[in-house]
Amino acid sequence: MTEGAAVPPGWPGDVRPPGAPHWESTARSWLFDLCPPDYRGHAVLTRHPAVLAWLAGHHLDGQLQATRRALATARSELGGVVPPPAVAETLEAVEAEEARLLAARRALGLVAEALRGIRFVPRL
Repeated sequence: MTEGAAVPPGWPGDVRPPGAPHWESTARSWLFDLCPPDYRGHAVLTRHPAVLAWLAGHHLDGQLQATRRALATARSELGGVVPPPAVAETLEAVEAEEARLLAARRALGLVAEALRGIRFVPRL
């Protein structure tokens, strides 16, 4: 982070603060990491990081939806397939993934706002 730059809680550590040199390139790289690798082949996403953030948001929302469905159905769908400890372990793994995705979704929202010119002002 650059000295004196204010970023909100939840800002991704791999993205430089808005206004720092090359901050948008670090945002673009981080956003691409949230998406399937094939997204890197679309020039419009490289040229317009706000579009990339929008699409990454839809991708993360889909992942969250799938994760929540997995949590809702794991016991019934895996109960007769694997032993109970494996089901419990699976639920823990999926819950951890849900938490990771929620944090990424929050961070993505912050980066998307910054790409639209909205700057964080810390409260005193």
